[in-house]
Amino acid sequence: MFLKLSKAFTFMVTGVGINTEWGLLMASISEDNGEETPLQVRLNGVATFIGIVGLTVALLVLVVLLVRYFTGHTKNLDGSPQFKAGKTKPSTAVNGAVKILTVAVTIVVVAVPEGLPLAVTLTLAYSMRKMMRDKALVRRLSACETMGSATTICSDKTGTLTLNQMTVVEAYSGGGKMDLPDSKSQLPPILSSLLIEGIAQNTTGSVFVPEGGGDPEISGSPTEKAIIGWAIKLGMNFNAVRSESSVIHVFPFNSEKKKGGVALQLSDSEAHIHWKGAAEIVLDSCTKYVDASGNTVPLDQDKMSFYKKAIEDMACSSLRCVSIAYRTYDMDKVPADEQQLAQWMIPQDDLVLLAIIGIKDPCRPVGNALKQVRMVTGDNPQTAKAIALECGILNSEEDAVEPNVIEGKVFREYTDSEREEIAEKISVMGRSSPNDKLLLVQALKRRGHVVAVTGDGTNDAPALHEADIGLSMGIQGTEVAKESSDIIILDDNFASVVKVVRWGRSVYANIQKFIQFQLTVNVAALVINVVSAMSSGEVPLNAVQLLWVNLIMDTLGALALATEPPTDHLMARSPVGRREPLITNIMWRNLLVQAAYQVTVLLILNFRGKSILGLQRETPQRAIEVNNTLIFNAFVLCQIFNEFNARKPDEFNIFKGISKNHLFIGIIGITLVLQVIIVEFVGKFTSTVKLNWKQWLISIVIGFIGWPLAALAKLIPVPKTPLHKFFTNMCNRRAKSPSKSRSKSPSMSPAKSPSHQ
Repeated sequence: MFLKLSKAFTFMVTGVGINTEWGLLMASISEDNGEETPLQVRLNGVATFIGIVGLTVALLVLVVLLVRYFTGHTKNLDGSPQFKAGKTKPSTAVNGAVKILTVAVTIVVVAVPEGLPLAVTLTLAYSMRKMMRDKALVRRLSACETMGSATTICSDKTGTLTLNQMTVVEAYSGGGKMDLPDSKSQLPPILSSLLIEGIAQNTTGSVFVPEGGGDPEISGSPTEKAIIGWAIKLGMNFNAVRSESSVIHVFPFNSEKKKGGVALQLSDSEAHIHWKGAAEIVLDSCTKYVDASGNTVPLDQDKMSFYKKAIEDMACSSLRCVSIAYRTYDMDKVPADEQQLAQWMIPQDDLVLLAIIGIKDPCRPVGNALKQVRMVTGDNPQTAKAIALECGILNSEEDAVEPNVIEGKVFREYTDSEREEIAEKISVMGRSSPNDKLLLVQALKRRGHVVAVTGDGTNDAPALHEADIGLSMGIQGTEVAKESSDIIILDDNFASVVKVVRWGRSVYANIQKFIQFQLTVNVAALVINVVSAMSSGEVPLNAVQLLWVNLIMDTLGALALATEPPTDHLMARSPVGRREPLITNIMWRNLLVQAAYQVTVLLILNFRGKSILGLQRETPQRAIEVNNTLIFNAFVLCQIFNEFNARKPDEFNIFKGISKNHLFIGIIGITLVLQVIIVEFVGKFTSTVKLNWKQWLISIVIGFIGWPLAALAKLIPVPKTPLHKFFTNMCNRRAKSPSKSRSKSPSMSPAKSPSHQ
């Protein structure tokens, strides 16, 4: 199909929609891969585990209580059975069974972590709001926590790791190095004219000169702005130069070829073809250069070596190197037919070198934030290596060797399995194409990494979409890149990426705090009720009391712990990655110690509380009511005190930063006030009675002991390996134990014995 827009131009449409490059790109980034985030996978596992345990315990309690009830082992206060076969009314029996069923259902309600989604949503929403202040716009809520699990970040260089303030600081032209890169007097007129012509026409930038004078305003990519700014200092009048010739054909800058060209018509018989791009690539196509006298002379081996050494030196100084070259061409050889002209490949051989320039883009001051970062850039590997050393991605020159520093074309030639092995070691990838970046992301994900990718161009969209977390640049980023990303960095600053990681880790840590707090309550409540049900047929915590505990544990606990702000302590931790368990060994230690303490104390009160509290003088009914109320009150206060412990699972100072979290303090205060009201004023509803000051003091002391106990628990060392891996390794070691071989070889000396070692 042909579209004739005017007498001068005719366009041929070769594909539309999905059949175009743009269509294929949009289709690839619009596909939903359906992958769950690492946290969602972990939460599903934890929720399923807790639910199964809770349901199992509830069924066990239901069966035990029903058997005890209908066999007459459940007694009244006077010692008589609550159920007598043939004597108890059916309605009374049904009521007794319903009460037992209510207790079992309540246990399920307490055990099932219905507050977990609330805690996750609250902490994500809170973090999302706070991250906006740190110049990070979250487009997908789950991205907040995924960033906290990120084990590696694949970042581009320009504008992210660097300031994106490019200027030409070195130039080689006329056969040697220019003393002052922007000094026009060092260049012969013909060379200066050709340079200005090529820069003005072979560019996607533009120049606006304000009326009445003033500095010209340059627009375009950072590299284009730097080159145009250099040409203006050499005396370029942008608009005047562009009017002196007409564009015949354009070969846009290509990320694969790393160069772009333009064919210009100067007269009826003469044409100029200008090329600009990666220094070493354009230089390889040059056979001549313009010397200091303005003469075009052959580019011999010595001069070629000189220019290659210049490119290497500039690259080692973290400069982006760009070569500018041209050649003449006969207009008679230019296709006259419009269709042929559209397919014409601009000649790119036998070029005349005009200049090689070095562009400096200062590195951002990002401190120690780059230990997990891999730089993926289209620049010369030497330039990328120099920037990586300056930023701290590479620690020394010894690290700057293959495969730590690799070229994109080398990486893409490996097989999938080889790429997985190499990907672990790569710190810098230079001369990379967008597809190389995508291949690196896929290889890292297959290795179990949680991968974050930063990008700003349309070509970065597939990698941004494929990554676990995509971060696009808000200033330089294209709309396609932003649509493909999960978070937009509004100031294009890597320091903001570090803040996103900080908030992400805070989200993950807050969810862990809530789970530790919730599981402690779960374990204590379930064990107390199960042991009591099996031994006496009664449970000290009734349905209403358990529902109040559930409210403290789920809703109020989620509100209190989900809004903990991030701390510097979080950044000292290693990233959790994809396979690390949500419940760590430290969490298991803390919750088991607290749960064991609560279960021990409250069971002692359940079975010996009346004698310990001196309730023998009271009526049996009164004694049981006071004792059960004290158990309920002490249990709730244990959770209030333990909520402070949950704030800092691995730190001794549990009050650090608490004055900044007003919501936490407010919720603790509200919970305490409501507990007093429940015990003292709404006893009929909750089956509680008023307690005297001594009984309140006992409850407070029981809860308070949880603080020093938590500090002592943190002195208990725990293995760094997750428990399931630890026990697996232990079993494997025992399986590999050479005990049989020792029995067969009694002459083995103790020094060589594996057990001795």
